[in-house]
Amino acid sequence: MSLVERIAIIGSGNWGSAICHLLAKNVTRMPQLFDQKIVMWMLEETIQKGPFAQRKLSEVFNETHENVKYLPGIKMASNTFAETNLLKAVKDATLLIFVVPHQFLPKTLDQIKGHLHPKARAISLIKGIEFEDNQFVLISSIIEKALNISCCALMGANVASQVAEGDPAEATVGYRVKSDGEIFQKLFDCDTFHVNIVEDIAGVELCGALKNVVAVAAGLSDGLGYQDN
Repeated sequence: MSLVERIAIIGSGNWGSAICHLLAKNVTRMPQLFDQKIVMWMLEETIQKGPFAQRKLSEVFNETHENVKYLPGIKMASNTFAETNLLKAVKDATLLIFVVPHQFLPKTLDQIKGHLHPKARAISLIKGIEFEDNQFVLISSIIEKALNISCCALMGANVASQVAEGDPAEATVGYRVKSDGEIFQKLFDCDTFHVNIVEDIAGVELCGALKNVVAVAAGLSDGLGYQDN
């Protein structure tokens, strides 16, 4: 009997919540491949304002299936669940989706090291690169080294709220192990979020990081009133 992949999303901000919403719908089309429960690790917070003020964010999410702080107005499917205990969130998961701010990644990896399913693989949705000894290091490489598992990367010029709303979007998965790239393509790809795969994880990650630099430069150019060239 083939393995049914269990999914854990590590991170619950704007982009993590949008991905949770996307995957919760996608897995229902492929119950033979994916467990139908989407678990999202959520760093606990107390909501400060609005109708849910002074309540725990995770409790509100599990009641309403809406991240009222980071992705308000988007109702997710009933198969989405927030888990505030990181080890419980990754328990038995075979597909780990990293979407935490990069500065929190080392501590997160330290916590889950040695607590993963033996068939666990990962994918990074974290934009950016790190530097060690004056050399740049890919986020996927940091994950692979820390956890001793394979890690792909998914990048694209995507706006989280628009992806969640179903506006057409495209992204690319970079892989080292083709079968891993293919399973993540099946997980993410749908009519409104088209996913290609390529055996060039470095190219994918670097483009994901550098596009933000280009975007800032383009914005400055527009603000100064310069022409297209």
